[in-house]
Amino acid sequence: MKLRDIKTFVVGNPPPHYGGRYFVFVKITTDGNVAGVGEAYCVPFAPHLVAQMIEDVFHRYMAGEDPHNIERMWRRVYSAGFTQRPDVTMMGVLSALEMACWDIIGKEAGQPVYNLLGGKVHERLRSYTYIYARPGDTVDVYHDPELSAQRAAEYVSQGFTAIKFDPAGPYTAFDGRQLSLEALDLSERFCKLLREAVGSKADLLFGTHGQMTAAGAIRLARRLEKYDPLWFEEPVPPDAPEEMAKVARGTTIPIATGERLPPSMSSRDC
Repeated sequence: MKLRDIKTFVVGNPPPHYGGRYFVFVKITTDGNVAGVGEAYCVPFAPHLVAQMIEDVFHRYMAGEDPHNIERMWRRVYSAGFTQRPDVTMMGVLSALEMACWDIIGKEAGQPVYNLLGGKVHERLRSYTYIYARPGDTVDVYHDPELSAQRAAEYVSQGFTAIKFDPAGPYTAFDGRQLSLEALDLSERFCKLLREAVGSKADLLFGTHGQMTAAGAIRLARRLEKYDPLWFEEPVPPDAPEEMAKVARGTTIPIATGERLPPSMSSRDC
């Protein structure tokens, strides 16, 4: 069995672009006409350029290979260009190709891929959801804690056991900042109303995108502690672990990190 053909698919995501501006999917087919599908995360280039990157890596390092040889192909791609230094774009491309290979292997074996990776461990897993805008909304759900609380209760009724939300504002390309009193008040009201809406049926996951200073994050966290969030996500920029540690020492809320660490730190296995 050999990897033969590749096709890429760029799929636009309409506004407000929740989950990304676009999705890039890949389909690899073997010489036995078994196809596997993968997805590349939204790297910071034009989507059709990402598709070309995927095709280039496939033709240079994977075409004609047995899809079972994932580790060998992975090492060749990772080491391309001599530096052996993790690059987030290359890792995104490689992840899509590896995913498609596992899909092929599972189909050939007649087994779900988890059986090939050690087998099923849990019968059920908890699942959380973001609070999302919906067609017909007349206000931004992230500026309306009452609407968000109503939506959170609906998600819990669907079986979700945690609700994630981010009312503190968008991430910044610049240094962390102190949130305004208005933003602090809105964030606290979100937690209050969501906790009242879901009670003890769901955890609250307070997302941010690294937009605060350590002092500003602690200031906000102390307002939120009484609502017992399960986590406070990436409150300061991801390249400052010492500042993240200051926040962790300054609040009782667990700090969630790692979403934007480089591959050498967040690992291939996440």
